[in-house]
Amino acid sequence: MDRSAIMRAVKSRDTSPERAVRKLLSTSGYCFRLHDKKLVGLPDIVFPGRKKAIFVHGCFWHGHNCKRGARIPKSNREYWTAKITRNRSRDTKNRKALKQSGWEVLTVWECETRKSSMLQKKLSRFLGQPKRTS
Repeated sequence: MDRSAIMRAVKSRDTSPERAVRKLLSTSGYCFRLHDKKLVGLPDIVFPGRKKAIFVHGCFWHGHNCKRGARIPKSNREYWTAKITRNRSRDTKNRKALKQSGWEVLTVWECETRKSSMLQKKLSRFLGQPKRTS
């Protein structure tokens, strides 16, 4: 498979890490919206009533400091370094804009979705208790 075919296959929404976070939130009783176009940066998961937003980032694409995020492809290194730097810069700008608008923001990394108990604690600390409806 050539590079362009690989790149076409990469999705920006409904990724495996994002689905894992959504499943954990749903089973815990949280209600949320997806990809709110009204918000800067189009957060993956939004809690409008709480004014909280969650971005689920792929470690490679957003330059996380884990094993997968630190890896740069051997071919075309300059391109990938610049690309990931632009992504990180955009992420920072979007987070800052949301915070200035009164939103709280959480970033969940792809590598964190592999340990559901740790992720559950992180999400609970950020969101508090789910609002129960009778």
